[in-house]
Amino acid sequence: MTYQCSHCDKAYSNKRSLYYHIHMHTGETPYQCTHCDKNFLNASILKIHIRTHTGEKPYQCSDCEKSFSIESGLKKHIKTHTGEKPYQCTQCDNAFASDSSLKRHKFRHTGNKRYQCSQCDKCFSTSSVLKPQLKDTH
Repeated sequence: MTYQCSHCDKAYSNKRSLYYHIHMHTGETPYQCTHCDKNFLNASILKIHIRTHTGEKPYQCSDCEKSFSIESGLKKHIKTHTGEKPYQCTQCDNAFASDSSLKRHKFRHTGNKRYQCSQCDKCFSTSSVLKPQLKDTH
């Protein structure tokens, strides 16, 4: 059995998937944060968001003292202890623990410098290089 979206051609194998998809059309976000004015599509995302206000970090690393508000943060962190670097650059020998690190690295190969200093004409491939530039030279 498939569940058809009434707004477009998409169909889903279960009602829950269709429910979340329909909200993309309606923009409905029924779960409101009690700490700020943000709204969310479901309760689980709201629960994670609330941790930004409470500081709760229930995911503790078993190798060190670090803790995280979301499980994926802990999983990414554990790779720093194991040395695992499954994300390989296709243009050089560098490998990375996260896909986001690999994406940042790839800008070095393209020469694309998206971050321009507001005080001078220098451009940088990452914001992490721009920030010290702003502090040190201006």
